[in-house]
Amino acid sequence: MELNTELLVFAGSLAAIFLLAGLARGLRLGRDPVLASEAEAARWASEVHDGFLPSRTALDADGKGALLEDASGRLMVLKPHGGHFAGRILDGTARAEDAQGKLQIISGERRFGTVTLQVENAQDWASAINALRDTCDA
Repeated sequence: MELNTELLVFAGSLAAIFLLAGLARGLRLGRDPVLASEAEAARWASEVHDGFLPSRTALDADGKGALLEDASGRLMVLKPHGGHFAGRILDGTARAEDAQGKLQIISGERRFGTVTLQVENAQDWASAINALRDTCDA
């Protein structure tokens, strides 16, 4: 009798584990987010900073982030954070360099850190980010 009770508890626990794993999969929990389009990057940018409307976007080749510019010249970088994307509007403390076709962005915020994106025209984007220093000093 005792063996049957233990077997029943084990089977119930195993079923609960599979149920929770299926629920997590259905909710797409635990997966790295991917940006599939410029429109999706724009949606995330708008969630990060209400009213941010990009006029130019550079998506990472693997969809692991993006760099966006709005009509007023503000630049925002997006990077994965858990199952979502986090973003920052860059200011004069940000720095960037083109490292063999990959754009390395030092946000200027210790907690946000450095973001590396593989984008087209990395040198042009790096120049735009580094130019923010000049507008900050004026």
